[in-house]
Parts: sequence; C-alpha cells; structure tokens
Amino acid sequence: MNTALAPELTASDRCDRCGAQAYIRARLVTGGELLFCAHHGRQHLPALMDQAVDIRDESDRLSEVPRSAPVDEH
Repeated sequence: MNTALAPELTASDRCDRCGAQAYIRARLVTGGELLFCAHHGRQHLPALMDQAVDIRDESDRLSEVPRSAPVDEH
C-alpha cells in the first residue's frame, strides 16, 4: 500500500460503490482505477490485492483532528 504525507484524494473523489467521499484508490493492472469510501474499501480491497498495482489508503484521515478544532482544556 502506498502512503504519502500529502493527501492525493480530495472531497470531490467519490466512492464507486455508494458515492460517499473516497479515501481509498486502487489502480488496477488493466489500467483502470477504483475509488472506495473506507467502509467499501475494507469490504472489497482484499479481493483486489492481486489485481491492483497500487493501493492508496488515506482512511486514517478520518481520525485526524482538524487544525481549526477547539482545544479541550478540561
């Protein structure tokens, strides 16, 4: 799996299965690509492991705290 410091997927990238924001991109040996939300990525990626040349999983961004989030001082 490919990981990078800067996210490549944006809010306009949508899951091919349900239309939610995509956090996982699988580039296929055949030249196409599939985009998945975190839920459908977990569901479908095990079957794609031998068909993908690159899998970019940015689902860890779901647990990040935005920089503009208020700090809880309690």
